[in-house]
Amino acid sequence: MALLLEPPLSTSLFSNNSSSYSQTQSPLHFKLLRTNFSSTPKFEQTVLIRQYSTSRYTSKVCAAAIDPPPPPDQNQSPLRDAKVSLEVASTTRDRQKIVRVAWEKLVRWSRSWRSKAKTDVLERTNKFSCSFLEGVADYVEPGLPFISLSKGLELNTLRMMSQIIPQTLRNSRQPYVALSGPSFALELMNKLPTAMVVASKDKKLANTVQQLLASRNLRINTTSDVIGVEIAGALKNVLAIAAGIVEGLNLGNNSMAALVAQGCSEIRWLSTKMGAKSTTISGLSGTGDIMLTCFVSLSRNRTVGVRLGSGETLDDILCSMNQVAEGVSTAGAVIALGQKYNVKMPVLTAVARIIDNELTPQKAVFELMNLPQVEEV
Repeated sequence: MALLLEPPLSTSLFSNNSSSYSQTQSPLHFKLLRTNFSSTPKFEQTVLIRQYSTSRYTSKVCAAAIDPPPPPDQNQSPLRDAKVSLEVASTTRDRQKIVRVAWEKLVRWSRSWRSKAKTDVLERTNKFSCSFLEGVADYVEPGLPFISLSKGLELNTLRMMSQIIPQTLRNSRQPYVALSGPSFALELMNKLPTAMVVASKDKKLANTVQQLLASRNLRINTTSDVIGVEIAGALKNVLAIAAGIVEGLNLGNNSMAALVAQGCSEIRWLSTKMGAKSTTISGLSGTGDIMLTCFVSLSRNRTVGVRLGSGETLDDILCSMNQVAEGVSTAGAVIALGQKYNVKMPVLTAVARIIDNELTPQKAVFELMNLPQVEEV
């Protein structure tokens, strides 16, 4: 540490026979360079200072008697130990608070950066559904039912297909059914046993679609929880990317189980805040579809995650694929949805940041593992 001493102060503390101070001279400064306490009872302190002016400087040695700090009282060691323990506990709490605040700041920064940069994958593509529906709106009968197999969210508006279709067709009463569940097309074509769910607010329409699609190899359940089916179907693709990243990083089965369990909780938290039933999230269109998409190599979204975890860039991955991985575009809506409904979703948010090249998979794992320890909910 450097100490600058003005001349009047230096003359009151130090004696120096080699020079004196005069009001008529140029101002001088003394810079403290080194101190040494001697072992004599007087505790004399030797101070090496540097005297300098605007044109030159010289080094001088001065002596001053300065009382050292008193020795510690050995009889107060228990109190000192207790004080140290309190300081350690306080430091731990402070560190946890710092981690929590840092994560929240990162989320806010990510959302702000996204809105300014506008570099999300969805905005770089010519797909999805509004332009098509607008083109055929004049030819669609008001009573024509739509069965939607699309799984995803519109990034800028956060709308689901149950909202996009009637709004784009300018008919709020347009019949609508969502079809979802754990179903790889290849296995359906091979007539392997499969179970799915149709969701509609119109119970009669749901039953009609159930009878239309059910077969010896395809079981169809019905529900009125359209929100739960659509949100689970959209966010499970984002979770599948996270599961693939764990696989690509070779983090093991423990990590995979922990990550998917956490992701299921995050989907449930958000879905119920949006009005969905928790039973829907634990059913075929929720947990069933999540397990299939996260654990089976046929999953496109899981494959994207595996390749990201292995070190490939997202652009290279997407250019080499001839199928759509819905989770890539849906991930961009996760941060905004979480903020809108005041739900913290660290795993799904981390995926969105990785996709936007704001975070490496390795760094994401480090940040997730260092989040505050919480109660299971």
